[in-house]
Amino acid sequence: MNETLSLNLRNIADFVSLEEVTALAQQSVRHLDSLNNKTGAGNDFLGWMTLPDDILPQLDNIEKCAEYLRSISDFTVVIGIGGSYLGSRAVIEALSHTFTSLRQDLHHEVLFAGQNLSEDYIADLLEILDKVNYSIVVISKSGVTTEPAIAFRIIRNHLEHKLGKAEANKRIVAITDSSKGALRLLSQKNGYRTFVIPDNIGGRYSVLTPAGLLPIALCGFDIRLLVGGAKSMEEISRTNRNGESNLPLLYAAARNLILQSGKTTEIMVSYNPKLHYFAEWWKQLFGESEGKDGKGIFPAAVDFTTDLHSLGQYIQDGQRILFETVLSVREPAKKVTVPEEEDDADQLNYLAGKRMSYVDHNAAAGTILAHNDGNVPVIHISIPELTEYYIGQLFYFFELACGVSGYILDVNPFDQPGVEAYKKNMFALNNKPGYEEAGKILKERLK
Repeated sequence: MNETLSLNLRNIADFVSLEEVTALAQQSVRHLDSLNNKTGAGNDFLGWMTLPDDILPQLDNIEKCAEYLRSISDFTVVIGIGGSYLGSRAVIEALSHTFTSLRQDLHHEVLFAGQNLSEDYIADLLEILDKVNYSIVVISKSGVTTEPAIAFRIIRNHLEHKLGKAEANKRIVAITDSSKGALRLLSQKNGYRTFVIPDNIGGRYSVLTPAGLLPIALCGFDIRLLVGGAKSMEEISRTNRNGESNLPLLYAAARNLILQSGKTTEIMVSYNPKLHYFAEWWKQLFGESEGKDGKGIFPAAVDFTTDLHSLGQYIQDGQRILFETVLSVREPAKKVTVPEEEDDADQLNYLAGKRMSYVDHNAAAGTILAHNDGNVPVIHISIPELTEYYIGQLFYFFELACGVSGYILDVNPFDQPGVEAYKKNMFALNNKPGYEEAGKILKERLK
């Protein structure tokens, strides 16, 4: 397993020269140095850079905890929001059977909660939990983030009423701060099993911590291969000071030069629906890291060929503010061919005997050319197969590229000050103690 992802910049050449990209990538070695030397903005949140090695001593305990939960329950509710759940969900969705819920041979299934405030969502989930044998993994550094905190209170209450508090406590695992916060205190009081999210790692960079790895292991996937893939990308990029061969640097340079040409929205494109949640993770990574100080590229995502029949029209002929990053998988895990039919009523016999992947790859190639002709630059990233190893490569590739890209933009890619604005208003409107006066002002504005 010595292959790596590939980066194709051929279809940006009409907008940004490859010489410019290589030059900016080489100039960005100084930003890579700032990350490695911890001299740039947000340098107290760089623990993710060495995670492929740092997490190794914990893998045994993570795997044992996963096996324990699998042995006592059939389902686990993973409670978290943002980076606390998107990384694990991206891997689980990418590697799971497409119709998992309809299969009868599953040993364990993960359900998600705390990622929204929908009353209907929680009510529907509770109806399912009434009927199944389940455990809880709750992920929160502070324990007071509104969405997961409410979900944990409700679902914990449900589990305690269903099994009794003592038995429920055996089925709850908390992934939280090492020493402080409401969830840490609750864990100590009730004797929950715990794992730590390191202080120097933000949520969107936490997929290789227990926050991401425990849910992935619960579903039976190989977290060692995932970490190994990330390690392979770290080895070829983190200390590589050659801009011509450093893939994350080239990607960071290309997207920023395209931004400078007037394209302000980057669309993550995938032709495999299993990568939908990977794009959701990517959107948070870049949106939260770069969207500040009036700067940044707006990250969006589409699922092709499905969205070619809707958003494809806008991408082809709408405002010329878009560029695409196409994420593809070279070899599918399974094989389906188009059958031949005698009457050929649907006029598809010219594809008889061809694999669906053959048709899909040509759809992708044709779309890239069409969008290129429509004044849309296209970056193309591909991986050999959809496996834990190559998904691990992708995670580290985008994390490193994001750190460098943020520094190119001259923003701190490791904080998120804008996220606090909605939280303060929500607290005020919900009459949280200490926010009463602010609440009165906001309610007047809403009249």
